Amino acid sequence: MSAVDTFNLHKGTAPLLVSVPHDGTALPDAIAARLTDSARRVPDTDWHVARLYAVARELGASVIVPVHSRYVIDLNRPEDDVSLYPGQNTTGLCPTVQFTGEPVYRDGEAPTQDEIVQRVHTFWRPYHAALRGELERLRAEHGRVVLWEGHSIKGELPFLFDGRLPDLNLGTAGGDSCAPVAQRRLEAVLAAQDGYDTIVNGRFRGGYITRHYGDPGNGIDAVQLEISQRTYMDEDSFEYRPELAARLQLLLRDLLRAALAA
Repeated sequence: MSAVDTFNLHKGTAPLLVSVPHDGTALPDAIAARLTDSARRVPDTDWHVARLYAVARELGASVIVPVHSRYVIDLNRPEDDVSLYPGQNTTGLCPTVQFTGEPVYRDGEAPTQDEIVQRVHTFWRPYHAALRGELERLRAEHGRVVLWEGHSIKGELPFLFDGRLPDLNLGTAGGDSCAPVAQRRLEAVLAAQDGYDTIVNGRFRGGYITRHYGDPGNGIDAVQLEISQRTYMDEDSFEYRPELAARLQLLLRDLLRAALAA
């Protein structure tokens, strides 16, 4: 399998790259055959996130989207699989547990360490090489670039977090991954709207991509937005709700514009 079979990269003209590393749903046959019945539905997908961020392409953004499910490999984890949230339940580089705590694989079918190494080579490294290359291209052209990490998740998952997630969860690694002026502009946009409840640097402060590539001192502002799926889809059937999504997209456009203006 070649790198071009594992992701799609749209190259834009604006100093903005949107990465949606959990949008993919494909499962190679050899992996799918080993999954539990519930896992083959790939329920932990960031459903329809690339579709939501069609507004980014309208602003001239580059967009990178993987083909395969996070159950093949989680592109937003470090390749050494060090936990991003020590002491909390989470899932790993090649997840063996679903967000509900149920197993991903049938008994005895979880990937070996050798298989994980091969998946890193086949899926993880090509995505990151393309992401890094596009960041470098845009920064060279514009002087600065915004890396926007688009994510979504079911709003209530007791295995992972207590209670109900806010609708919009903005993460900047505690302010380390983007310039202060950028964070202030984004917070101002969130404060000015009244349709969604929001939090900044709460449970989701930013995953590996945000933390690793964010380098505001060298012209890369990285931001993660984790969206509760109830705001734009049916969380049980995974059905996209266009009337809800259209409203949310107006706010996403305002956020992206604010990030670019900063």
